[in-house]
Amino acid sequence: MPMKDSWPAFQPPRRLRGIQKSAIRQLFDRAPTGSINLGLGEPDLPTPEIVRRTAARIVLEEQNGYTTHAGLPALRELIARDYADLSPDRVIVTAGSQEALYLALMTLVEEGDKVLLPNPGFVAYPAIVRMAGGEASFYRLPASRDFAFDPDEFRRRLDRRTKVVVLTSPSNPTGRVLTREDLIAIARALDEIGAWIISDEIYRELYYLPERPPSISEFYERTIVIGGLSKALSMTGWRLGWLCGPADVVSSALVLHGYVTTCASTIAQKAALVAWTDEASRARAQIRATFRARRDHLLEMIVDRLERRAIVPEGAFYTMLDVRADGPSWTIAEHLLAHGVITVPGSAFGDEAEGFLRLSFCLNEEALAEGVSRMKSAFQSLRRNPA
Repeated sequence: MPMKDSWPAFQPPRRLRGIQKSAIRQLFDRAPTGSINLGLGEPDLPTPEIVRRTAARIVLEEQNGYTTHAGLPALRELIARDYADLSPDRVIVTAGSQEALYLALMTLVEEGDKVLLPNPGFVAYPAIVRMAGGEASFYRLPASRDFAFDPDEFRRRLDRRTKVVVLTSPSNPTGRVLTREDLIAIARALDEIGAWIISDEIYRELYYLPERPPSISEFYERTIVIGGLSKALSMTGWRLGWLCGPADVVSSALVLHGYVTTCASTIAQKAALVAWTDEASRARAQIRATFRARRDHLLEMIVDRLERRAIVPEGAFYTMLDVRADGPSWTIAEHLLAHGVITVPGSAFGDEAEGFLRLSFCLNEEALAEGVSRMKSAFQSLRRNPA
């Protein structure tokens, strides 16, 4: 009988090798006690009272066993109303938008398929593509254009091997929004090859433009939409998201969802039924107004106190601080961490964002001011002692 010390050491499967904890979590885990967290994208505002009140009643008064795999029919009907020509049977309620993203990529991507991702883009995209066996390629959202969409660059990156394209609007990390003209250009480009779109719209309700950003699903049939309540209603821990799209894709994704999760939290689903009421709409508008005020306050301090520039976000709760004159983004993020401020190096989101830091304004104005004050001291010390 072989001895235990002769057993082969654990090796993760090839598809998982090299996938590490995200830069966001790495920096957060090493942050000194008392750090100001400008790195994590999690609203600090309370979940609206109507949702909390409803959830409390549900816990006390109702049985809360499994729902159907796809989720409560009444909730799927409410979600479907947000998208043109969508029926409730084409909606899956998921354990947050992250599960919806995983389901979409695992359902659409086969070994060797080419998946076109935004650069810069959310850190999970290339990791999940790799888990699915796909080959990640990238279209640039050029820093020279303040990370706005470039239709010519997008077309250049497409080819007949492109199976899936991922869009994010508003963007994580830049806060930029794809315009109606951008989406029409994307739809026309993809009509030529028939690629699928996964449209990550988790930040769609957090916008600072006169109207809610449009969805590519209005212009392109082969679209799978990812959404949820985590960001717009400060419900990150409730794990309530959704996936919706063409019936055949949703049907296949539902099988995977059933094995991975069974169903999203029944309590969260029932509480989410009130998220489409007038009271919740007012709360959503107030949350938007709060983040807009924080955005404006942070951008003003960046100019006046840090004497630097940042991207003006049209949605979400991030801005990109330009530190190209100071050094590599990871080096600068490490330096700021030593001064008690957590940021995220732009390089974590793709090489197009090298030289920038993602700053989140998920903190009240007093905390934002303290964070900027520490950053000012850190930049002053960097001038005295260059890296």
